[in-house]
Amino acid sequence: MTAKLVIFDFDGTLADTTDSILFTYRRTIEEMGLPERSDDECRATIGLPLREGFRFLYPDFSDSALDECVVTYRRIFNENKDSFITRLYPGVLETLNELKRRGVAMSVASSRSRVSLVELCESAGISGFFGLILGGDDVAHAKPNPEPVLLTLKTLGCEARNAVVVGDMPVDIAMGDGAGCRTVGVTYGNSSRAELVAAGATRVVDAMPDILLPE
Repeated sequence: MTAKLVIFDFDGTLADTTDSILFTYRRTIEEMGLPERSDDECRATIGLPLREGFRFLYPDFSDSALDECVVTYRRIFNENKDSFITRLYPGVLETLNELKRRGVAMSVASSRSRVSLVELCESAGISGFFGLILGGDDVAHAKPNPEPVLLTLKTLGCEARNAVVVGDMPVDIAMGDGAGCRTVGVTYGNSSRAELVAAGATRVVDAMPDILLPE
């Protein structure tokens, strides 16, 4: 991969946070007495802003009911976050170090709240690699809207043709494509190769180091 800037998704791309997300969904649904949803249904919302994730799960809910879901989810997550372990996927740290060695700029664009995202990047020991860390509340329109990527390009002074967006969900691919960037889908997160290909990913890889091409 030749690029001047790589924009990474976080959940399912850099770190395996799926268990903590599903745990928090299950506890929220149980505490609020909501209709049950399967882990696969909850997993399909990863990458969306939290409110839109609940809208996906409960499309008939009112705005106020969705707001209550978000507040409850965040409270439960914060109550349990010290028990969650942020594990980087195999090869992530090595890949970040290699990109840094090559002089490639890096950033993160996630739908997580900024506070949570920064905390997780710091706990995983990778925050220092990134020139910009964008959470879902840093933009007016989160992914799949291209705004997070467009803001990143503007802030870091990079043209879209020189940037690559890396993510595990179709919303990541749509975000990068909408901004005019090349995209790489990773299959080890929460989507299949077929889903990432259908989303229009420029490339699809099975491991993080595979985003690298020989110099």
